[in-house]
Amino acid sequence: MNHLDHIENRIQTNSIKWDKISPVFHLEDTSDILPMWIADMDFAAPKVLIEALEKRLNHPIFGYSYESDTSTNAFTSWVERRHGLSIQPNWVLYHQGVVPAIASIIETFTTENDAVIITPPVYSPFFHVPKRLNRTVKECPLIEKDGIYTFDFEKFDHISSADHVKLFIFCHPHNPGGIEWPEEVLLEIIRICNKNDVLILSDEIHADLMLDGNKHTPIQKIAGPLQNQVITCMAPTKTFNIAGIQVAMMIVPDDQKRRKLKKNANMHAQMGLNIFATTAVEAVYSAEGEFWLEELLPYLSANMDLVIEKITNAIPEIKIHKSQATYLLWIDYRDTGLKENEVMERLLKVGRLALEPGTKFGEQGNGFLRMNVACPREMVLDGINRFIKAFTK
Repeated sequence: MNHLDHIENRIQTNSIKWDKISPVFHLEDTSDILPMWIADMDFAAPKVLIEALEKRLNHPIFGYSYESDTSTNAFTSWVERRHGLSIQPNWVLYHQGVVPAIASIIETFTTENDAVIITPPVYSPFFHVPKRLNRTVKECPLIEKDGIYTFDFEKFDHISSADHVKLFIFCHPHNPGGIEWPEEVLLEIIRICNKNDVLILSDEIHADLMLDGNKHTPIQKIAGPLQNQVITCMAPTKTFNIAGIQVAMMIVPDDQKRRKLKKNANMHAQMGLNIFATTAVEAVYSAEGEFWLEELLPYLSANMDLVIEKITNAIPEIKIHKSQATYLLWIDYRDTGLKENEVMERLLKVGRLALEPGTKFGEQGNGFLRMNVACPREMVLDGINRFIKAFTK
């Protein structure tokens, strides 16, 4: 049996995905709900990570620690090997997660009432984090046709040219759409943002989860002399299912920008990574971690194929484009004529299946659902049957 087929019991492990269904979906009894919503995987983390943490636990003192050169070099080597992006170790700044890093970048390089651009439908913290920092959010919705998304560059240029617009939060690969943006899109984003002096914050947390031979191109890689216009955020947390360990990297090639981010961290008395995060980074960005990932990717792809085939055959009104990246499927139910509240009611009450409603990613997500297929095949098949039951009974 493939080790990825093994089902781990995550109930009562302080798992948001499994133990917080009741308050999130407003249900009293969640004992038989299958959660395929929040973006973490139901696979055990790589053995190399478990062994590294066990080894560190053998030393009984857990005092103040710092990020090691070994960990940073493991990350920079990984990025060059996997994505062809050459970075200097001193360009890497650490944070407790990509979302906290986004908040730090916004706070450092914009002021209150400055504007931040986002391109919905998109990951929900892109909406919330700037607003909580008293920044204005300017939406430049993606253009959608038959489930395929493209940029509205005319509108993007117009919004970017306003005096108070300082930052663009870019989702690459795209969540929830699973799109790996092509190079021509990246180049146009760089051109427009450079022309209008808008900093690009590129969230590339899903960069390692490329499916079916697709390759990720970091926007910083093709920025050339304009690379100082870009701050890239990456992390091992999605790749290796270690979100609870809390670690992310900001790639900041510009010395002045690094100094400003460090100053912001000092203002908030932010300390470095905890000792287990440092251990984890070194472990997963290794040959053993890479081997685990190379086993994972075709499994995810096969899960997606299974979902698409069975659901669209059973419910022809449902349309699903296979993702190029991530372990998330963006499901289009608009042709069913059902409203979102009706769909969620059916899923939760009839199918007993928890998925993300599309409007969580902006009003442009109305008529869509996001399904997380990063789980053992038996659970995927169960989720498919629950989905079909919800839409056909």
